[in-house]
Amino acid sequence: MNTNAEVTLQTIEEAARTLAGHAIRTPVETCETLDLLAGRKLFFKCENFQKSGAFKFRGAFNAVSRLVRSNEPTQRELHVVGDSSGNYACGLALAARLCGVSAHVVMPNNAPECKKQIVLSYGATLIQRERRQDFPQTIKQVQEMTGAVYISGSQNPDVISGQGTMGLELLQQVPDLDAVIMPVGGGGMLAGVSMAIKSICPDVRVYGAEPEVANQATLSLQNGERFVYSYVPRSIADGVVAGIGPVTWTYIRDNVDDIFTVTEDEIKNAMRLVSERMKLVVEPSGVVGVAAALSDSFRARAVGFKNVAVILSGGNVDLQKLPELLLM
Repeated sequence: MNTNAEVTLQTIEEAARTLAGHAIRTPVETCETLDLLAGRKLFFKCENFQKSGAFKFRGAFNAVSRLVRSNEPTQRELHVVGDSSGNYACGLALAARLCGVSAHVVMPNNAPECKKQIVLSYGATLIQRERRQDFPQTIKQVQEMTGAVYISGSQNPDVISGQGTMGLELLQQVPDLDAVIMPVGGGGMLAGVSMAIKSICPDVRVYGAEPEVANQATLSLQNGERFVYSYVPRSIADGVVAGIGPVTWTYIRDNVDDIFTVTEDEIKNAMRLVSERMKLVVEPSGVVGVAAALSDSFRARAVGFKNVAVILSGGNVDLQKLPELLLM
């Protein structure tokens, strides 16, 4: 993985061309009830409708497709390997299948069962480990056995550029956009989208949102250097607890206006509202931006904002566990 390559507006526009005809140009939905609660017009970018059920497919397909093109002169059999709490594993598995590549994904034992089944349905090899500390060694073993190329779900520049295509679409879909807010975990989405939007419309505010119990991005921006927990925090929003990495941190530091934190109850309430009022299935990690947009802290900061986009980042929910996810 070449982490030295830069993510620019040009690489994001190239990713958009690569994704054309492969990724879904996801719709933007509205909801009057949520507008009233927020005190402004909210525009929801529905990445829960994206292939594989989450925005992660964008970056995975862009990275795998570019890898295949670079390999064409050699014609050697390609394998890719990645690690994920769930949605990136799904996106990488599907991207690999569409590109004729063998995929291996390392996931924690306690990852949502629906995400494991999606990975398997796309024909990838699923490797489960109890401890995240074991992931690097497992990835190394897969590489030694298969020659697989490791593609990070958030730190690979091609992945970040693929995620940035959401920013291009939002600027076309939402007129007079004042701000956009989205979940932040590893930071690939926030890094890519912020680069796209700030390159075209620098006055549009870009915000991240994360659980209060996993506030690595908030602490990083406050202190001016990347903060890393010595453990993996636990949150209902399991997809955004990994913490921003060294590559994404530089783009977040330079392009993101602020990070908002939300409580577990605020996440559950947002999930309930999106389900009941918008009739959409969105996972807990996917509604963290909604929770932030409805929070008192955002309302205090967003005075004068009329049009705010919120990215619903994924919809892979274990429906059998839905009642307990919504229980306050």
